Amino acid sequence: MPGMSGNAADIFVSVHGSDYNAGTREKPLASVAAALRKSRELRRLNDSSVTNGIHIIVGAGVYELYEPLFIRPEDAGTAASPTWIEAAPDEQPVLSGGFQITNWHKSTKNIAGLPGMAQGKVWVADVPLTSNRLSEFRQLWINNVKAVRAKNTNGALMGRILSWDKKEQSCWIPFNSASPIKDVAGIEMFIHQWWAVATLRIRKMERNGDSAKLYFYQPESKIQSEHPWPAPWISSETGNSAFYLTNAIQFLDEPGEWYLDIAQHRIYYWPRINENLHKDVVTAPLLETLVSLQGTREHPVTYVFFKGISFQHAGWLRPSQYGHVPHQDGMYMLDAYKLATPGTANKKTLENQAWIGRPAAAIQVSYADNTGFTNCRFEHLASTGIDYAKYTHRNSINGNLFKDIGGTAILGGVFSDESTEVHIPYNPKDEQEICSDLQITNNLITNVTNEDWGCVGIAAGYVRNSHITHNEISDVSYTGISIGWGWTKTINAMKNNEIAFNKIHHYGKHNYDCAGIYTLSAQPGSVISNNYIDSIYKAPYAHLPNHWFYLYTDEGSSYFTIKDNWCPSEKFLQNANGPGNTWVNNGPQVNKQVQELAGIESAYEYLLKEKVTDKNVAINKEQPVIIELIAAKNQSVSLQKIKDVLALYKINQDALYQWKNHCIIFSRIGDLYTFRQKIKTALPSIEIKTYDNVFYEFNRLHCGDATAETEWSHTILTASLVADPTLQKEYLNYHATQFEKWPEVSKGFCNAGFQQLLAYKNERQLMLVISIPKGETLDRLNPKTTENNPRMVEWNDRMKKYQQGIDGTAKGETWVILKPVQ
Repeated sequence: MPGMSGNAADIFVSVHGSDYNAGTREKPLASVAAALRKSRELRRLNDSSVTNGIHIIVGAGVYELYEPLFIRPEDAGTAASPTWIEAAPDEQPVLSGGFQITNWHKSTKNIAGLPGMAQGKVWVADVPLTSNRLSEFRQLWINNVKAVRAKNTNGALMGRILSWDKKEQSCWIPFNSASPIKDVAGIEMFIHQWWAVATLRIRKMERNGDSAKLYFYQPESKIQSEHPWPAPWISSETGNSAFYLTNAIQFLDEPGEWYLDIAQHRIYYWPRINENLHKDVVTAPLLETLVSLQGTREHPVTYVFFKGISFQHAGWLRPSQYGHVPHQDGMYMLDAYKLATPGTANKKTLENQAWIGRPAAAIQVSYADNTGFTNCRFEHLASTGIDYAKYTHRNSINGNLFKDIGGTAILGGVFSDESTEVHIPYNPKDEQEICSDLQITNNLITNVTNEDWGCVGIAAGYVRNSHITHNEISDVSYTGISIGWGWTKTINAMKNNEIAFNKIHHYGKHNYDCAGIYTLSAQPGSVISNNYIDSIYKAPYAHLPNHWFYLYTDEGSSYFTIKDNWCPSEKFLQNANGPGNTWVNNGPQVNKQVQELAGIESAYEYLLKEKVTDKNVAINKEQPVIIELIAAKNQSVSLQKIKDVLALYKINQDALYQWKNHCIIFSRIGDLYTFRQKIKTALPSIEIKTYDNVFYEFNRLHCGDATAETEWSHTILTASLVADPTLQKEYLNYHATQFEKWPEVSKGFCNAGFQQLLAYKNERQLMLVISIPKGETLDRLNPKTTENNPRMVEWNDRMKKYQQGIDGTAKGETWVILKPVQ
């Protein structure tokens, strides 16, 4: 691609220029739109200066847009004469869709509805009108640091819904607001459900003691209650769906939160430490789209390139106008419901129907060939960063930064037209309609999906001959890279796609049923290879805490080659796949050279200084889990049926233990959800409990010994905590602080040669796994824990008041041992 050249037409733009100027270096224009117009005229008149192309050279500064920059067929260049919109050397121009809020003052009067703790600390400003109308917005940045729209829970905390009534389209929540809410106008509910979230506008709230019943506006109310997947989660085992309420002045109760009073055209903000609103730049988004490249089928936009431009402050208002109930990858449902009689012509077992829309993007591209973005920055955006949709061919997104984005960083291809049900394969008669040969390379994507947690780093729908290579993706709420749509093994528009040499880490921050790389539907000739995937966040409100993967080929995935991808374990899911998939050499055994080669190439390493990971969120450790199967009293569990399921999942028979009517499976299980479903099918009358919450872990590293025995045997014991909640908290706190306050306990384990201790909890019941060197016995080793160790004796005595036996134990019996099943 050509760079700046003295032989090409150069048009200069400066924040100090004027659109009445000639566009020379000495007399620059003031806007890129004016420069495009001048460029368009040069091409219309076949001016000889454009023979080798046109360079629109943009100087440093912020260019506030009052409408999207529209690039149309008349702006198209050619291979010999492209158009470049680029930053002046060593300068950083910003195309911003935002506006500044100024004239802040600290409120000295009592503000109605504001919590007492915030009175006297909140600052107030009038929101300027645009075309004599208030500009509504859902985001706010202080010196380009995102503020928090006031919500009823602080920090990362969320509540749990109590119930959901689909017929009545209502929801019960716990509600203990110190500030009564008389008017719910504008209040929204944000709810976490499986692999997506939803934003629901509250129409009515009925208080009843410490609870409230919520009703919602249409269309989201009907869609939310009628669509089967993803839906609100109700589970006594892992907790109901998490939620918070937002957008009320009653919720503004901590620094960093803000509230927009639409009726009074006024904004309230509680500044963080070191913020000074007399000096700080406060920006709210005005536009949803900053740049639109759109041609026609006959006259596409061609050979237009952006280089070194920063795109900032785009908003998205649909959730405020219609609510937001996504299906997957942030695609919102226009209509959706469960079929009374399952089955469609394309899929005989299908039970759900959905029609979707596509979220707004800061950069929207369609009917465009041979265009590109390189060395650009996409920051402080509410929805999608850049979106290449229909009739797009041979386009490039290379060497860019995507950071602080509410939705997906990069979208490509069709994800079902609005009039087409999502499960119907897309295979247009006009193949030019298909997004093809899209090159997504050497981009850093970090801190994205921070508003719509169901979005992903890179999402490609129906694409072909496209290459997603050498990108690094971190700090995303859901999946790193998703490719495919349709949930079908039927041959469709997709083929010959490549996902290779990407580095994906710190993903799944909020939503599970996710993976580093996720696929859907048939894609002949497609390859996923040489990727590095690691470090999934421990999502605090995940519905199924173990339902995450490094590689995930979902419904209909067919004709893929998946090889040489490095990840810490073979935690993969192949769900309802079609034919023709080839899996070769994936997991921790892959050559370490893959780790070194994956990710951004050396020419773009300067981007890595922008990388974000959240140090406040833990990383998942792949611990084994315990599944307890409980038969009715005086009944037995069919061991053979359990063994059949173990064999199906390639789990060794020595993972099985038993005590009376309790059976225990202790093993690493890649997909705990489907495993439980198999067990439930095999043993429908059995109670199933899952223990995947390790609240205490000891290993040899606590002995200053990095090595461990290679072969272990396990002793599994179970007991129950006493019913007193205060004592339960004391017990857990003892274990949380043991290594700091009671180091003699772990010293005793070291002396005894224990290799590992894992303590699990499900409600009150405890499971303890003690791992010792194979060939040893716990009876011989356990006394060594208390030898010359009085504090260990004291610890054991203290623990007795917190523990009791489970149902079926003898009087005075606490811990019972589950014996290995022979």
